[in-house]
Amino acid sequence: MMVRENVFGDPVTVHLTLALDVYTHSICAFRLTLVSDSSVDVAMVLRDVMLPLPMRSEWDDEMEWPYPGLPAAVVAEFAGHKVAALPFFTPETVTSDHGSVYRNHHLVDVQEAMGCRILPARVLRPTDKQAVERVFGSARSLLFEKLAGYTGIDVADRGADPEGDAVLTLSEMEHLVATWVVKVWQNRRLGEFAPCWDPGGDHSPNSLFAASFAQEGFAMDIPSPETYYRFLPEHHVKRIYRRGVKIKGLWYDAEILRDPDRHSTRGGRYKQQWVIHREPRDRRVVFFQDPESHEWHTLRWTGLPSEDDVPAFGDARVEELLTRVRQAGLKPRSDTDLLPVLLEMIGAVDPVEGWPSQMTKSQRIQHAREITQARAAAADRPQVPKQPGEEAHVAAVGTPASPSRGASIASCPTTSPMRPRVAGNSFRLLSTSWTCVPSPR
Repeated sequence: MMVRENVFGDPVTVHLTLALDVYTHSICAFRLTLVSDSSVDVAMVLRDVMLPLPMRSEWDDEMEWPYPGLPAAVVAEFAGHKVAALPFFTPETVTSDHGSVYRNHHLVDVQEAMGCRILPARVLRPTDKQAVERVFGSARSLLFEKLAGYTGIDVADRGADPEGDAVLTLSEMEHLVATWVVKVWQNRRLGEFAPCWDPGGDHSPNSLFAASFAQEGFAMDIPSPETYYRFLPEHHVKRIYRRGVKIKGLWYDAEILRDPDRHSTRGGRYKQQWVIHREPRDRRVVFFQDPESHEWHTLRWTGLPSEDDVPAFGDARVEELLTRVRQAGLKPRSDTDLLPVLLEMIGAVDPVEGWPSQMTKSQRIQHAREITQARAAAADRPQVPKQPGEEAHVAAVGTPASPSRGASIASCPTTSPMRPRVAGNSFRLLSTSWTCVPSPR
């Protein structure tokens, strides 16, 4: 599909990433990303699998949580909002292909934090994840090929001008896919994918998920919003300098760690080192959790002005910035000297009307991708009300943000649910008798 990006309105190709429950064939989470996805996008897809999907204003009551044995009002009370008809759970086993964004140290750490078993697909064994690959084909034939701007998998499938035919924006496409998943796919008859215990039955992903209630019960674990921070890439810092902490080439203010009498009590492989979490989609800030109070603190880039009105930029822009400074032979004394170069690169010093005429199409797409990623990061991030004297982070269930690409993730059914280490409210529903048992802590 070709869609219009939300900055310059250019037609671009987006990538879809799916998380599929193998037992019920439910599309538990998805994301769309411009150009390509990254490991942090995949990590947020796994996070979305564990979060209940909020109802949207355009959706009717038929798309609300319908599963018997667990009233919608109970789920809404625990989630803090009305919940759509889409399963959520903690995956027990995660299967993915061998793409670089799916098989890396960051994703392995995320899946271990979730308590998942990692089961990568075998080489030259497409049947290991045939279910999720089939879902991509079904989505193409049932939805995408009926929309304007469809490019297909072959030149014979597309129209004369798919770029000119593209009319949907990225946000509109995300809403359309979400509506199709909840309203159409979850209620569609599975046919040959019917369960082995009732091969001739009329089953859909929703009916299979409801049937699993009677078979195994349901552990409703809604993870804490702090899961967002824990799913970001980690950096281990041993020394705190006068300039702060250096993360991937940039310095961040670490006033909270500058106390000479304060030392890390961390043991193990990274003994006496501080853990800093980096947001690859927005490098203006990094995050640190106080091991004593367990509060999360935001460490600002030292190059930001006090008014903090610098446009967002990601890892790719930082690498380009450092390369340009190095090639120019500059030796900045502080990151404040890098700010003019950065603003010149992203076009922030030019009037908005002059951007399209001075930038190539690839530059416009890169700029639109940075803005889209920053918006997704802001939507994933928990709301942080500023308290007098410090920044305290409160628990608020995050909302799935923009959705991502055409490789696959398949999650096996949770027959014996495993709770994540950062679970929030939780109870287990046993069979269909509505018996609520407190979860052990």
